[in-house]
Amino acid sequence: MLPHELDHIRAQKHHGQDNIENLCLACAFCNAFKGTNVAGYDPKSGGLAPLFNPRQDAWHDHFAWRRAVLVGKSPSARATIDVLRINDLDRVAHRQSLISLGVFPPVD
Repeated sequence: MLPHELDHIRAQKHHGQDNIENLCLACAFCNAFKGTNVAGYDPKSGGLAPLFNPRQDAWHDHFAWRRAVLVGKSPSARATIDVLRINDLDRVAHRQSLISLGVFPPVD
């Protein structure tokens, strides 16, 4: 598993500040895929949606676990899952392994 790193929710190149309100921990894969994006396309509706903002949005309002797969309950969540490639096959397989070891119990 890769370590977490600091992510600017709003990228500095888009005038995001370097303060706690604009910083969060992100896994290295997610942060690399997110890049400077602040929005993505909802695969269900095709509409543009803002990415999930952990400083403003409540996780349980947007996401749910179905075993090792993260499910989006909102356009924002679905766009975030898509942009960050959260459910790529390798990542789901990794979570399935962690579940079988009892160290990744999806909690909802």
